[in-house]
Amino acid sequence: MTTYGRAVPWQPDDDLYPEADGLVDHARFRDVLGRFASGITVVTATHDGVPVGLTCQSFTSVSLDPPLVLFCPSRASRAWPLIERAGRFCVNVLAADQADVSHAMASRGIDKFAQVGWRPSAESGSPVLDGVLAHLECTLEAVHDGGDHHVVLGRVQHLQVDREGDALLYFKGDYTATGQSNV
Repeated sequence: MTTYGRAVPWQPDDDLYPEADGLVDHARFRDVLGRFASGITVVTATHDGVPVGLTCQSFTSVSLDPPLVLFCPSRASRAWPLIERAGRFCVNVLAADQADVSHAMASRGIDKFAQVGWRPSAESGSPVLDGVLAHLECTLEAVHDGGDHHVVLGRVQHLQVDREGDALLYFKGDYTATGQSNV
């Protein structure tokens, strides 16, 4: 576990919370949690002058004071270790018409940024993707163990609304948009 901030591990009361590992079927877990719509973001950074990025649906605000956000990259991500080393990143909030951007940034083995327009952000130089609803520039605050994912806290240094529109959402295993059934 990499920790940049203070981490206090939670210890359950064994009498109240018996060990649950193996008791929850993975397919059912995915199906049930798929009933919760989540916004789609792309987390980007520049590592050694090269843009890197990953698609992420696990993103949320955490705190106003200090301004903190959280996202959860997969342990299998090839981009995350490079973003972590950069120590700074940009969260791009995708618009409803950007499912193709989400797919491109989730791909492996291709130059993701050859398919996606972007510009360097004002504060960190991290890529801000063309057409996003908003972006938040962050410094890495903490990284915690989250099973098959990392739990990453970022301190917001700059944020901006880039355009109006509906957000790209993920619901029941498919993309959707606010107020629409499928994109």
